[in-house]
Amino acid sequence: MAWHDVIEARAVRAVESPLESARFGCSVERLTVPAKSASPFSAVREALLNSVADVVVLRYPAEHVDWFARLTVPGRTAVFADSLVYWRLRAGEGRGPAPSPGLRTSGPVDPAEVRALVSDIFGAYGNHYLANPLFDADRALAGYQEWALRSFTEGEYLALEDPAPEDRAAGEGRPCLLGLATLEEDGPRTEILLAGVVSGSQGRGLYAHLLRAVEDRTLARGAAEVVISTQGHNTRVQRAWARYGFEPVQTFLTVHLLRSRLLRAREG
Repeated sequence: MAWHDVIEARAVRAVESPLESARFGCSVERLTVPAKSASPFSAVREALLNSVADVVVLRYPAEHVDWFARLTVPGRTAVFADSLVYWRLRAGEGRGPAPSPGLRTSGPVDPAEVRALVSDIFGAYGNHYLANPLFDADRALAGYQEWALRSFTEGEYLALEDPAPEDRAAGEGRPCLLGLATLEEDGPRTEILLAGVVSGSQGRGLYAHLLRAVEDRTLARGAAEVVISTQGHNTRVQRAWARYGFEPVQTFLTVHLLRSRLLRAREG
């Protein structure tokens, strides 16, 4: 969920999500309550009652600790699907590593390579879709691949690469892709949508180089900050953000509201 969607005040209403509907084979809507919204819970409940979707993915600020117990509406089952934690960095204040002569950001990347990178990096990621018994895990991963491909098509990405070790001296050989970051570059802000290092290269400090590449790109276009988010359980990457200089700014809870009859049919 883009940062501007969760901080800007707007009317509370469920919005169709055609890509997710097509992917999971049931109608999906999203309802996000921004941090600056003054809407009461009654408006959220009304939006849920008016929705005709099979699944409503609801996100709301975590400080509304009483909302989940009140989310039971006729015909729906509430499934808690973790939290989403946002962190922010003022561009130019990051504690990035010194440049490494063996690393560089790549040019165009083949779509097949993008899919392989996403599968390797995020295949075991505990995303919110996995909490929903109506959703298939493989289709959830395919959604991440499609999301990444859209960023690559629009040129809003960075891929970290290293020349093949045996060819480094000669300056030849096929580069080895080590990580990726897909971006949404919106005026004064860069939001990192997906970022990670391939499993075989983790633990080498490469993730910090990827963050530095994003920060450098942000500064180069005159933007002021970098925003990133993850599920609350993903503490390992949040420690990496803290070391780099990011600060936590907002937490949202994610709840899936399912048609109870569909859940009963699946269980039966």
